Amino acid sequence: MSAYTPTDARTVEVLFVALAVVLAAGIGLSRLPRGAAVRAAAWALVVGSVFFAEHVTRAQPAGVRMLALIGLLLVAMKAVVSVEASGPRLSALRWLAFAAAWPGMRPAVFAGVGGPALEGGRRLLGMGAARIALGFALLAAGRAAWVWTGSPAAATVPLLAGLSLVLHFGVFNVVAGGWRCLGADATPLFKAPLLSKSLGEFWGRRWNLAFSEMTAIGVYRPVSAVAGRRVGLFAAFAASGVLHELAISLPVKAGYGLPMTYFAIHGGLVVAERALEARGRPISGHAALGRLWTIFWLVAPLPVLFHPPFLAGTMWPILGIEP
Repeated sequence: MSAYTPTDARTVEVLFVALAVVLAAGIGLSRLPRGAAVRAAAWALVVGSVFFAEHVTRAQPAGVRMLALIGLLLVAMKAVVSVEASGPRLSALRWLAFAAAWPGMRPAVFAGVGGPALEGGRRLLGMGAARIALGFALLAAGRAAWVWTGSPAAATVPLLAGLSLVLHFGVFNVVAGGWRCLGADATPLFKAPLLSKSLGEFWGRRWNLAFSEMTAIGVYRPVSAVAGRRVGLFAAFAASGVLHELAISLPVKAGYGLPMTYFAIHGGLVVAERALEARGRPISGHAALGRLWTIFWLVAPLPVLFHPPFLAGTMWPILGIEP
């Protein structure tokens, strides 16, 4: 786990101070009247946070850089969605809970915090705990695959699947369940993605709804209002590519352009799906074919997204693999 061990305590202290500053700035921006100037300030906060995280962690291991970049970036994006989203403004305390203790990107979810517990909270807590356990079992299988074969590639599939189960389907569900018990209308952010019958359904309604909410509120809607839906769609996928470059390539200082290529491919494919749907021949019209199409295009170019420098720098070290 040396990839996740900071080389000095001062860097960690500086990052926590920066996180507090970004949260305070986000609260301030969320209280201002919405407009072009506030929107520009929110995006400036995002850019500044990324540059600061990259500069401060320049000499740190890749895992530390990744966590710092993702953490400051996502908290800064909370300011953007707060400026762009419609609906009631949150109190400062509720906004802080939304920004610091929930991965989703819809501020309105936290309007009900402090009210009666909502149905389904305990079920999500139990479901999340079970998936965390299954995820750790897969991580153990990944470690075993590495020990038995000496091949990092053999460990990669159970490693990535295990991490996803622990975080996306485990921790996130536990957090959602906890907030539902406290009155927030938090819902699962990953909704049976394997049932997707098209890439549009996968990205828009089933996989990482926090990310799709963020790009929809912060990019797709404002761009579409000015340049139309197709341009807005391409802008959303381009933004996804940039954000994944920041989370995947920048921490390891290699592989630049590959995550962007992955999302460019998917943006083009979603446009093609919409064109087929407009002609009365939707990919989702045949469930089995739609699922095969979706799984193929998600998996086949996956090495372009999770490129070898990223795996070697941030993923394999989790299992103690030092290739």
